[in-house]
Amino acid sequence: MGLFKTILNTIPRPWLIKISLIAKPILAAYYRGNQYTDPIDGKSYRKFLPYGYENQRENVLAPGTLSLERHRLLWLYLNHHSDFFKNPKKVLHVAPEQCFYPLFKKQQNLDYTTTDLFSPLADVKADICDLPFEDNTYDVIFCNHVLEHIMDDAKAMSELYRVLKPGGWGIFQIPQDVNKTNTYEDFNITSPEERRKHFGQYDHVRIYGLDYFDRLTKTGFDVKQFKVTDHFSEKEIEKYALMKNEILPICVKSV
Repeated sequence: MGLFKTILNTIPRPWLIKISLIAKPILAAYYRGNQYTDPIDGKSYRKFLPYGYENQRENVLAPGTLSLERHRLLWLYLNHHSDFFKNPKKVLHVAPEQCFYPLFKKQQNLDYTTTDLFSPLADVKADICDLPFEDNTYDVIFCNHVLEHIMDDAKAMSELYRVLKPGGWGIFQIPQDVNKTNTYEDFNITSPEERRKHFGQYDHVRIYGLDYFDRLTKTGFDVKQFKVTDHFSEKEIEKYALMKNEILPICVKSV
């Protein structure tokens, strides 16, 4: 097992967040170069780091912000395909990613709240299946790589829908196998070892297929599929180290 894989599988996530705050500037200096660019901080590196709980992906973790492919895709979408950084927004961020947290926190146009059960970055400690917020509160909600951890993902989706304003939108990324039509889940699989074997990570309870978008639609969302290959050239995909087959789900609550 490689060093990064061992770290991911043995150190609890809250501690990983704290440790990474110290490691980031050291890694950024060591890997400085001009082969790959992280659009989040605008800095370039000779290579990115490997990442993965089970199957390690090479050249995916940016040293400066510790962003992954999904984070860089979201950042590019927000900057070039939305008004997120321009107009006033009341934002809820579930399980906030540290590559975004300080940047969103200081944005003058955002009224920004974070929530999670365990994250040290959370303003409000809460269960996604029972959010302590009023109906129709937020203009934008981010909930990325969370739902694959939740047994009752339908309840979690309904809570996200409930607290989103009519006309508001959310981005709910998940690890998805685009070669699978149907989501694979088996709630009889409960041990970390078996979950790692079946779902790719010790704390995942399913692998989403293309029917993920149908689950969101059944909740009430109008779902737009923002595909990497429709919006970025081969050169850009390589430069930003994006995942070529990733689909960003843009979920809108109808007025």
